[in-house]
Amino acid sequence: MTTTNTTIGKYRWTICSLLFFATTVNYLDRQVLSLLAPSLSEEFGWSNSDYANITAVFQFVYAISMIFAGRIIDKLGTKTGFILAITVWSLGAIMHAYSLPIGTAFSKLMVWVGLGAVPISIAGFMISRAVLGFGESGNFPAAIKAVAEYFPKKERSFATGIFNSGSNIGAILAPLTVPVIAEFYGWEFAFILIGAVGFVWIIFWYILYDAPSKQKRLSKAEFDYIHQDSEEVIETEEKTVKVPWVKLLGYKQTWAFVFGKFMTDGIWWFFLFWLPKYLEAQFNMKGTDIVLPLAVLYSMTMFGSIGGGWFPMYFINKGYNPYIGRMKAMFVIALFPLVVLLAQPLGYISFWIPVLLIGIGASSHQAWSANIFTTVSDMFPKKAVASIIGIGGMAGGIGGVLVSKLGGYIFDYYDGLGHIQTGYTIMFVLCAVAYLIAWFVMKLLVPKYRPISDL
Repeated sequence: MTTTNTTIGKYRWTICSLLFFATTVNYLDRQVLSLLAPSLSEEFGWSNSDYANITAVFQFVYAISMIFAGRIIDKLGTKTGFILAITVWSLGAIMHAYSLPIGTAFSKLMVWVGLGAVPISIAGFMISRAVLGFGESGNFPAAIKAVAEYFPKKERSFATGIFNSGSNIGAILAPLTVPVIAEFYGWEFAFILIGAVGFVWIIFWYILYDAPSKQKRLSKAEFDYIHQDSEEVIETEEKTVKVPWVKLLGYKQTWAFVFGKFMTDGIWWFFLFWLPKYLEAQFNMKGTDIVLPLAVLYSMTMFGSIGGGWFPMYFINKGYNPYIGRMKAMFVIALFPLVVLLAQPLGYISFWIPVLLIGIGASSHQAWSANIFTTVSDMFPKKAVASIIGIGGMAGGIGGVLVSKLGGYIFDYYDGLGHIQTGYTIMFVLCAVAYLIAWFVMKLLVPKYRPISDL
């Protein structure tokens, strides 16, 4: 790859690095609440169901917004759309610091309109999470569209794996920084400081990004390399044709992606939002106690993201087309989360056993994610990519809401029985088998490579 980059240029990897840092910021902002959840739950008297409701609001708004985010990105273009998205989610992240006054105002409004009082802390955090979810919904449609614009098909899953590993870096940095900031400066300042990072990223994106057809830093050789796929039409990326949703929903390829996201996105969010509370409930760990275990676990996921993005190349180099090679890789990846079934039975040995096993499961999700995103650009033209990502993202968000609500209900139920460990056992079974179920349904819907050519 070094020789090729030297010959044709490598500006596309600069774009990939910008996407990597955007995704890092995205997950930093998303993770702050889960790390502070044990102390905030104690301070405000939240039950597991209260916390589940707060996280579910984020996931629900994120899910609904995803379908519109994809359309907005396709309409505004990648550059402007990404700036809008990160501005909104950074403001939403900072709003968490002011959840109490926001909640007070909202509660008074509810009383005024005759709907009754709403718990102030819960209302404030719900509103803040809603704004965060609305903004963050734009990250993946914009990033996947940028990858489709700047990379040929054979490199897209690798590029997606690299930028998607930013989610792992964000998840690693969060436990290393958030508890420390909260301990010395208060939980409010943790939300403000982490939320402000996104505005720094906007400066670099504005300066360095433009559509390939307008990008002065891109050589002709690299432009031709990016557009080497003979079946693709070179488009003016910032002026694409609107494709009706109804038409997109008429393809089995759309539904394969939608089901795959619905079944698996909630698993990653479960790992992201509930692991701090799991370590507290199962091993009585909180605050800075969870920093090292979470840092190790999310460090593991970085290898899954990058390795999973590279893995299909093994099959593609053997002569399989990109989609078939990707599906073969995804089947192997779907087997690894089965180790999560051992997390509870072996947890009595040491907390490190479930941490490492869950780390393998979470790492597998990132490998899966790098590939399922890329199946869209394998089969759909660039002008429809962000819209399809948005539809699938909505399905994934709805799956996340269901997983979060289910988890909150199960944990409260078994906690009331004095055996919350059983609740986590049930949820880990779901986490273990979801990927295989998703793969078999996706394969049933699209058994062979069928690119869309009539949009």
